Amino acid sequence: MGGGFLYHQANNQVALGFVVGLGYRNPYLSPFEEFQRWKQHPEIRAILEGGRRVSYGARAINEGGWQAIPKLTFPGGALIGCSAGFVNVPRIKGSHTAMKSGMLAAEAAYEAITADRTGDELSAYSEAVNASWIATELKMVRNAEPAVARFGPVGGTLIAGTDMWMRYLKIGLPFTLKTHTDNDTLWRKDMAKPIAYPKPDGVISFDRLSSVFLSNTNHEEDQPIHLTLKDASVPIDVNLALYDAPEQRYCPAGVYEIVGQDVGEPRLQINAQNCVHCKTCDIKDPTQNINWVVPEGGGGPNYPNM
Repeated sequence: MGGGFLYHQANNQVALGFVVGLGYRNPYLSPFEEFQRWKQHPEIRAILEGGRRVSYGARAINEGGWQAIPKLTFPGGALIGCSAGFVNVPRIKGSHTAMKSGMLAAEAAYEAITADRTGDELSAYSEAVNASWIATELKMVRNAEPAVARFGPVGGTLIAGTDMWMRYLKIGLPFTLKTHTDNDTLWRKDMAKPIAYPKPDGVISFDRLSSVFLSNTNHEEDQPIHLTLKDASVPIDVNLALYDAPEQRYCPAGVYEIVGQDVGEPRLQINAQNCVHCKTCDIKDPTQNINWVVPEGGGGPNYPNM
Protein backbone atom coordinates (compact mmCIF):
# COMPACT_ATOMS: atom_id res chain seq x y z
CA MET A 1 0.00 0.00 0.00
CA GLY A 2 1.15 3.51 -0.71
CA GLY A 3 1.40 6.21 -3.31
CA GLY A 4 2.61 9.71 -4.03
CA PHE A 5 1.15 13.17 -3.61
CA LEU A 6 2.03 16.59 -4.98
CA TYR A 7 0.45 19.90 -4.02
CA HIS A 8 1.02 23.24 -5.72
CA GLN A 9 1.66 26.06 -3.26
CA ALA A 10 2.20 29.82 -3.32
CA ASN A 11 5.40 31.40 -4.64
CA ASN A 12 5.79 28.75 -7.34
CA GLN A 13 6.50 26.02 -4.78
CA VAL A 14 5.34 22.42 -4.59
CA ALA A 15 5.06 20.03 -1.67
CA LEU A 16 5.43 16.40 -2.56
CA GLY A 17 5.85 13.15 -0.75
CA PHE A 18 5.73 9.40 -1.09
CA VAL A 19 3.81 7.03 1.18
CA VAL A 20 5.02 3.48 1.80
CA GLY A 21 2.90 1.08 3.84
CA LEU A 22 5.10 -0.24 6.64
CA GLY A 23 3.66 -3.72 6.22
CA TYR A 24 6.15 -4.36 3.40
CA ARG A 25 8.08 -7.65 3.39
CA ASN A 26 11.40 -7.10 1.62
CA PRO A 27 14.00 -6.05 4.24
CA TYR A 28 16.02 -4.38 1.48
CA LEU A 29 13.28 -1.86 0.69
CA SER A 30 14.06 1.76 1.53
CA PRO A 31 11.11 4.19 1.68
CA PHE A 32 13.49 7.11 1.19
CA GLU A 33 15.01 5.57 -1.94
CA GLU A 34 11.57 4.70 -3.29
CA PHE A 35 10.69 8.38 -2.94
CA GLN A 36 13.81 9.41 -4.86
CA ARG A 37 13.04 6.91 -7.62
CA TRP A 38 9.41 8.07 -7.83
CA LYS A 39 10.56 11.64 -8.42
CA GLN A 40 12.25 10.50 -11.63
CA HIS A 41 8.89 9.67 -13.20
CA PRO A 42 8.57 11.90 -16.29
CA GLU A 43 5.36 13.56 -15.04
CA ILE A 44 6.90 14.37 -11.65
CA ARG A 45 10.34 15.28 -12.97
CA ALA A 46 8.83 17.78 -15.41
CA ILE A 47 7.38 19.73 -12.47
CA LEU A 48 10.56 19.64 -10.38
CA GLU A 49 13.19 20.45 -13.00
CA GLY A 50 14.68 23.89 -12.59
CA GLY A 51 13.70 24.06 -8.93
CA ARG A 52 15.62 23.48 -5.71
CA ARG A 53 14.95 21.75 -2.42
CA VAL A 54 13.93 23.99 0.45
CA SER A 55 12.80 21.48 3.05
CA TYR A 56 12.65 17.80 3.94
CA GLY A 57 10.89 15.70 6.52
CA ALA A 58 9.31 12.32 7.21
CA ARG A 59 6.73 10.86 9.54
CA ALA A 60 4.75 7.71 10.13
CA ILE A 61 1.01 7.94 9.51
CA ASN A 62 -1.09 5.97 12.00
CA GLU A 63 -3.60 4.16 9.83
CA GLY A 64 -4.92 1.52 12.18
CA GLY A 65 -8.43 2.88 11.91
CA TRP A 66 -11.19 3.26 14.47
CA GLN A 67 -10.23 0.07 16.32
CA ALA A 68 -6.68 1.36 16.87
CA ILE A 69 -7.62 4.69 18.46
CA PRO A 70 -6.21 4.75 22.01
CA LYS A 71 -7.73 6.18 25.18
CA LEU A 72 -8.11 9.84 24.31
CA THR A 73 -7.74 11.53 27.69
CA PHE A 74 -5.44 11.55 30.66
CA PRO A 75 -5.14 13.92 33.65
CA GLY A 76 -4.20 17.31 32.27
CA GLY A 77 -4.31 16.46 28.58
CA ALA A 78 -5.96 14.86 25.58
CA LEU A 79 -5.04 13.29 22.25
CA ILE A 80 -6.46 15.08 19.24
CA GLY A 81 -6.07 14.93 15.47
CA CYS A 82 -3.45 12.71 13.91
CA SER A 83 -1.84 12.01 17.27
CA ALA A 84 -4.96 10.00 18.07
CA GLY A 85 -5.22 8.36 14.65
CA PHE A 86 -8.33 9.98 13.17
CA VAL A 87 -7.22 9.22 9.60
CA ASN A 88 -9.73 7.98 7.03
CA VAL A 89 -7.38 5.55 5.29
CA PRO A 90 -9.35 4.91 2.04
CA ARG A 91 -9.71 8.66 1.49
CA ILE A 92 -6.14 9.34 2.68
CA LYS A 93 -7.55 12.32 4.57
CA GLY A 94 -7.45 13.35 8.19
CA SER A 95 -7.37 17.15 8.33
CA HIS A 96 -11.14 17.40 8.64
CA THR A 97 -11.34 14.90 11.50
CA ALA A 98 -8.31 16.51 13.17
CA MET A 99 -9.98 19.93 13.14
CA LYS A 100 -13.26 18.54 14.43
CA SER A 101 -11.55 16.67 17.27
CA GLY A 102 -9.74 19.89 18.21
CA MET A 103 -13.08 21.72 18.36
CA LEU A 104 -14.57 19.02 20.57
CA ALA A 105 -11.54 19.04 22.86
CA ALA A 106 -11.71 22.83 23.15
CA GLU A 107 -15.38 22.68 24.09
CA ALA A 108 -14.65 20.05 26.75
CA ALA A 109 -11.75 22.12 28.10
CA TYR A 110 -13.92 25.25 28.23
CA GLU A 111 -16.56 23.32 30.14
CA ALA A 112 -13.94 22.14 32.65
CA ILE A 113 -12.48 25.63 33.11
CA THR A 114 -15.83 27.32 33.62
CA ALA A 115 -16.71 24.68 36.19
CA ASP A 116 -13.41 25.40 37.97
CA ARG A 117 -12.27 21.80 37.57
CA THR A 118 -8.57 20.97 37.76
CA GLY A 119 -6.50 17.82 37.55
CA ASP A 120 -9.21 15.56 36.18
CA GLU A 121 -9.78 14.09 32.74
CA LEU A 122 -11.84 15.62 29.94
CA SER A 123 -14.22 12.68 29.76
CA ALA A 124 -16.70 14.87 27.89
CA TYR A 125 -14.23 15.01 25.00
CA SER A 126 -14.14 11.22 24.55
CA GLU A 127 -17.92 11.07 24.78
CA ALA A 128 -18.26 13.85 22.22
CA VAL A 129 -15.95 12.09 19.76
CA ASN A 130 -17.93 8.86 20.07
CA ALA A 131 -21.16 10.74 19.41
CA SER A 132 -19.80 12.80 16.49
CA TRP A 133 -19.53 12.23 12.76
CA ILE A 134 -15.85 11.35 13.35
CA ALA A 135 -16.94 8.02 14.81
CA THR A 136 -19.58 7.50 12.12
CA GLU A 137 -17.08 8.10 9.32
CA LEU A 138 -14.25 6.02 10.75
CA LYS A 139 -16.48 3.10 11.74
CA MET A 140 -17.68 2.89 8.14
CA VAL A 141 -14.13 2.24 6.89
CA ARG A 142 -12.85 0.24 9.86
CA ASN A 143 -12.22 -2.91 7.77
CA ALA A 144 -10.58 -1.19 4.78
CA GLU A 145 -6.93 -1.26 5.82
CA PRO A 146 -7.11 -4.66 7.60
CA ALA A 147 -8.77 -6.22 4.54
CA VAL A 148 -6.05 -5.07 2.15
CA ALA A 149 -3.29 -6.02 4.58
CA ARG A 150 -4.76 -9.49 5.07
CA PHE A 151 -6.03 -10.39 1.59
CA GLY A 152 -3.81 -8.33 -0.71
CA PRO A 153 -4.49 -5.39 -3.05
CA VAL A 154 -7.10 -7.07 -5.26
CA GLY A 155 -9.01 -9.35 -2.89
CA GLY A 156 -8.65 -6.92 0.01
CA THR A 157 -9.96 -3.99 -2.01
CA LEU A 158 -13.01 -5.99 -3.09
CA ILE A 159 -13.73 -7.08 0.47
CA ALA A 160 -13.15 -3.58 1.84
CA GLY A 161 -15.38 -2.01 -0.81
CA THR A 162 -18.16 -4.51 -0.16
CA ASP A 163 -17.92 -3.92 3.58
CA MET A 164 -18.04 -0.12 3.17
CA TRP A 165 -21.11 -0.29 0.93
CA MET A 166 -22.84 -2.64 3.35
CA ARG A 167 -22.10 -0.28 6.22
CA TYR A 168 -23.38 2.63 4.15
CA LEU A 169 -26.62 0.68 3.70
CA LYS A 170 -26.72 -0.01 7.46
CA ILE A 171 -26.09 -3.75 6.99
CA GLY A 172 -22.34 -3.80 7.59
CA LEU A 173 -20.40 -6.92 8.46
CA PRO A 174 -20.92 -7.71 12.15
CA PHE A 175 -17.19 -7.97 12.92
CA THR A 176 -13.92 -6.10 12.62
CA LEU A 177 -11.09 -7.81 10.76
CA LYS A 178 -7.85 -8.36 12.63
CA THR A 179 -4.46 -8.16 10.99
CA HIS A 180 -0.75 -8.36 11.72
CA THR A 181 1.48 -5.64 13.13
CA ASP A 182 3.98 -4.03 10.77
CA ASN A 183 7.01 -5.41 12.61
CA ASP A 184 5.85 -9.00 11.92
CA THR A 185 5.93 -8.84 8.13
CA LEU A 186 9.61 -8.82 7.15
CA TRP A 187 11.05 -11.78 5.26
CA ARG A 188 14.47 -13.11 6.20
CA LYS A 189 17.27 -11.79 4.00
CA ASP A 190 17.72 -15.17 2.31
CA MET A 191 14.09 -15.03 1.14
CA ALA A 192 14.32 -11.56 -0.39
CA LYS A 193 16.09 -10.01 -3.34
CA PRO A 194 18.29 -6.97 -2.67
CA ILE A 195 17.11 -3.79 -4.36
CA ALA A 196 19.64 -1.81 -6.40
CA TYR A 197 18.66 1.83 -6.12
CA PRO A 198 20.22 4.36 -8.51
CA LYS A 199 22.66 6.90 -7.14
CA PRO A 200 21.21 10.38 -6.53
CA ASP A 201 21.77 12.83 -9.35
CA GLY A 202 21.78 15.89 -7.09
CA VAL A 203 19.12 17.53 -9.25
CA ILE A 204 15.93 15.54 -8.77
CA SER A 205 17.07 12.80 -6.41
CA PHE A 206 19.25 13.36 -3.35
CA ASP A 207 21.04 11.55 -0.53
CA ARG A 208 19.62 11.21 2.95
CA LEU A 209 22.14 13.27 4.91
CA SER A 210 21.85 16.42 2.81
CA SER A 211 18.08 16.02 3.01
CA VAL A 212 18.18 15.72 6.81
CA PHE A 213 20.14 18.97 6.95
CA LEU A 214 17.17 20.71 5.33
CA SER A 215 14.79 19.40 8.01
CA ASN A 216 16.29 21.96 10.43
CA THR A 217 16.42 19.33 13.15
CA ASN A 218 18.81 19.85 16.04
CA HIS A 219 19.25 17.93 19.26
CA GLU A 220 21.34 19.59 21.96
CA GLU A 221 24.47 17.55 22.60
CA ASP A 222 23.95 17.42 26.36
CA GLN A 223 20.44 15.95 26.28
CA PRO A 224 19.93 12.20 26.84
CA ILE A 225 19.80 10.16 23.64
CA HIS A 226 16.12 9.58 22.88
CA LEU A 227 16.68 6.35 20.92
CA THR A 228 17.53 3.40 23.15
CA LEU A 229 17.75 -0.37 22.83
CA LYS A 230 16.06 -2.84 25.14
CA ASP A 231 18.79 -5.41 24.35
CA ALA A 232 22.08 -4.20 22.84
CA SER A 233 22.84 -7.63 21.33
CA VAL A 234 19.70 -7.81 19.14
CA PRO A 235 20.83 -5.47 16.30
CA ILE A 236 23.72 -7.78 15.41
CA ASP A 237 22.57 -11.20 16.60
CA VAL A 238 19.05 -10.89 15.14
CA ASN A 239 18.55 -7.92 12.83
CA LEU A 240 21.85 -8.16 10.98
CA ALA A 241 21.98 -11.97 11.00
CA LEU A 242 18.42 -12.55 9.80
CA TYR A 243 17.36 -9.36 8.00
CA ASP A 244 20.65 -7.66 7.02
CA ALA A 245 19.96 -4.79 9.42
CA PRO A 246 16.79 -3.27 7.90
CA GLU A 247 17.01 -0.28 10.26
CA GLN A 248 19.74 1.03 7.96
CA ARG A 249 17.12 1.32 5.21
CA TYR A 250 13.71 1.96 6.77
CA CYS A 251 14.99 5.00 8.67
CA PRO A 252 14.63 8.06 6.39
CA ALA A 253 17.33 9.99 8.22
CA GLY A 254 20.35 7.65 8.39
CA VAL A 255 20.10 7.29 12.16
CA TYR A 256 21.04 3.61 12.24
CA GLU A 257 24.37 2.47 10.81
CA ILE A 258 26.25 -0.82 11.01
CA VAL A 259 29.96 -0.12 11.43
CA GLY A 260 32.96 -2.39 11.87
CA GLN A 261 31.86 -5.09 9.42
CA ASP A 262 35.08 -4.76 7.44
CA VAL A 263 37.09 -5.89 10.46
CA GLY A 264 34.65 -8.59 11.54
CA GLU A 265 33.34 -6.69 14.55
CA PRO A 266 30.00 -5.23 13.47
CA ARG A 267 28.07 -2.99 15.83
CA LEU A 268 25.08 -0.71 15.53
CA GLN A 269 25.84 3.00 15.68
CA ILE A 270 22.89 5.26 16.51
CA ASN A 271 23.23 8.76 15.07
CA ALA A 272 20.43 10.24 17.19
CA GLN A 273 21.26 13.77 16.06
CA ASN A 274 19.90 12.89 12.59
CA CYS A 275 16.45 11.81 13.86
CA VAL A 276 13.53 13.63 12.21
CA HIS A 277 11.03 12.18 14.70
CA CYS A 278 9.12 10.00 12.24
CA LYS A 279 8.95 7.03 14.68
CA THR A 280 9.31 4.43 11.90
CA CYS A 281 11.95 2.56 13.90
CA ASP A 282 9.61 2.20 16.86
CA ILE A 283 7.04 0.62 14.53
CA LYS A 284 9.04 -1.46 12.03
CA ASP A 285 11.86 -2.93 14.13
CA PRO A 286 11.31 -6.74 13.83
CA THR A 287 11.74 -7.49 17.53
CA GLN A 288 10.47 -4.15 18.85
CA ASN A 289 13.87 -3.65 20.43
CA ILE A 290 14.13 0.05 19.62
CA ASN A 291 12.49 2.38 22.11
CA TRP A 292 11.73 5.89 20.79
CA VAL A 293 11.04 8.40 23.53
CA VAL A 294 10.13 12.05 23.22
CA PRO A 295 13.31 14.17 22.87
CA GLU A 296 13.88 17.56 24.39
CA GLY A 297 11.48 20.04 22.79
CA GLY A 298 12.21 22.84 20.37
CA GLY A 299 14.72 21.00 18.21
CA GLY A 300 12.62 20.42 15.14
CA PRO A 301 11.93 19.28 12.56
CA ASN A 302 10.97 22.75 11.36
CA TYR A 303 9.05 22.82 8.08
CA PRO A 304 8.95 26.27 6.43
CA ASN A 305 5.86 27.33 4.50
CA MET A 306 3.77 24.55 6.04
